[in-house]
Amino acid sequence: MQCKARPNAQSNMINILIEEFMKFTAEAKAWIERKKGPDKVVRVVFNNQDNDPGESYNLYTAFEENPDCLGRILFDTQGYWIYDGNYLTIGEQEQIAQFIINYAIVI
Repeated sequence: MQCKARPNAQSNMINILIEEFMKFTAEAKAWIERKKGPDKVVRVVFNNQDNDPGESYNLYTAFEENPDCLGRILFDTQGYWIYDGNYLTIGEQEQIAQFIINYAIVI
């Protein structure tokens, strides 16, 4: 599955803000609304292990002692993102990507 955010004038600013966000925290929790089934909370963890020029975030179930991996979201330097995984619907992927972008802007 592949989704891309639309490029816009804020792309470079978003990348800078995401970098600033990472100085404050390496983890956040996102509330995901689902069309079928109960809503869920996803743990979003910054992955600084990759040497890619963009940013990578691992996604996990939020409150389990041994959390399940739900995949990851990668942002390139132009503000495009892609989901690498098989567990989230397109709508859920978009909510997570928007959460990361908005969380970075708030901080």
